[in-house]
Amino acid sequence: MDFLAELGIGDSNSGAYCGEWLSCSGEELVSTSPATGERIAGVTQATAAEYDRCVAAAQAAFERWRALPAPQRGEIVRRCGDAMRQKKEALGRLITLEMGKIVQEGWGEVQECIDIADFAVGLSRQLYGLTMPSERPGHAMREQWHPLGTVGVITAFNFPMAVWAWNSMLAFVCGDACIWKPSPKTPLCAIGLTNVVRPILEAEGFGALATLVIGSNEEVAEKMIDDRRLPLISFTGSSKIGAYVGGKVASRFGRTILECGGNNGLVVMDDADLDMVLPAVLFGAVGTAGQRCTTTRRVLVHEKVADELEQRLLRAYGDIRIGDPMDENTLCGPLIDQVAIDNMDAALAGVVREGGKVLRGGGKTEVEGKPGGHYVVPAIAQVENHFETVQNETFAPILYLIRVKDLDDAIAKHNAVPQGLSSAIFTADVRDAERFLSAVGSDCGIANVNIGTSGAEIGGAFGGEKETGGGRESGSDAWKAYMRRQTNTVNWSTELPLAQGIQFG
Repeated sequence: MDFLAELGIGDSNSGAYCGEWLSCSGEELVSTSPATGERIAGVTQATAAEYDRCVAAAQAAFERWRALPAPQRGEIVRRCGDAMRQKKEALGRLITLEMGKIVQEGWGEVQECIDIADFAVGLSRQLYGLTMPSERPGHAMREQWHPLGTVGVITAFNFPMAVWAWNSMLAFVCGDACIWKPSPKTPLCAIGLTNVVRPILEAEGFGALATLVIGSNEEVAEKMIDDRRLPLISFTGSSKIGAYVGGKVASRFGRTILECGGNNGLVVMDDADLDMVLPAVLFGAVGTAGQRCTTTRRVLVHEKVADELEQRLLRAYGDIRIGDPMDENTLCGPLIDQVAIDNMDAALAGVVREGGKVLRGGGKTEVEGKPGGHYVVPAIAQVENHFETVQNETFAPILYLIRVKDLDDAIAKHNAVPQGLSSAIFTADVRDAERFLSAVGSDCGIANVNIGTSGAEIGGAFGGEKETGGGRESGSDAWKAYMRRQTNTVNWSTELPLAQGIQFG
């Protein structure tokens, strides 16, 4: 595969970069393809000692980087974005090879990396503070933002490049360095992307800004969340682990950005355009084989149109092409590993045990020429929202159909899950749409109208509420998480009045 060589990936690779690739001394981590089950390459993992060396290098780079004017930082980020643009084809294929999402989605993920770099370049000239009137004569007040430090970024397998870019591109223009621990399921994606951006940073003497450490939870992840040198930890993963990370980091007065579980609901009202609903649900539920945090997991459909939508979905699911994710005609690639298949099987068994009905799908399937692949048949099930199985997120292509009587019923059931990431409503009634978006509607961080739950743009802040974690990444003012706020008061008079009119002495 020529694209591996193009991205500097060999059969054996170092697991630590901090301005230079280190000679690591940990155990070998073998990356395998979920499409075939075959070995791709090995990575020698970093130990705790190599982690410490990497953090020291990142911190030293930060102390110099923060002194550069933000527009100069933005110019270097622009060149990083251009480098990713030039390697989009190879990077997208690497994602497909190692993670298993179809190649169109692999290229789409790289485009997200490019887009956030472009966004960050503009942001480098817009890190605005405020001016405020002082109550004291001859005084001026203002607020400004300063670089925070070295940011720890812990990413999941399902978006093995984009989430790092969401964090790092913003962190770089804000004046921070990053230290990245990727998922052990997708280490080559991290190495490939690092190899694309590092020449740009190295040429400016700042290679360690994009520090990478691939290692075990004990040797690296636990060190990161306890490390006072990292004032911010951005974590993407399960709600259970997110709660642990949040508590540990808070105990040392650090900050977190938590992007955890989603149990995303799509409401279909009786006046919805079902021709629009169908492709939205298909992409939302089947895209990335159901392994997105924004995957559509629940469809809360009005009882008047429930039968028709159900039949349409069953027909459409019968036409889904399951197969090699490198084939551009494939719609559903493999799950990441056998554990994911087992979790899907357990969820469907739970549905039946609780009184639901699996209408189609489920179970492992074989793809010609890929005997070791982790392929499954996307499933549809009739359920009740209160089922324990439905209350928990299963990272697999399972779509739960839940009937509702009206909008009140839909909103109540929609919000009655622990997670709060993404949501959507399909309706032609502007009053129903606005109510869904109001304070008494969806309780999620993302709420859409006549658009599915999956496929967020980088311009908006991305994240959710409740057990999703409350963090925000990507667009809008998410950049503020990577900086420290400072309020300044300047006395330009010859008097020294106190605030609140206090007289002293």
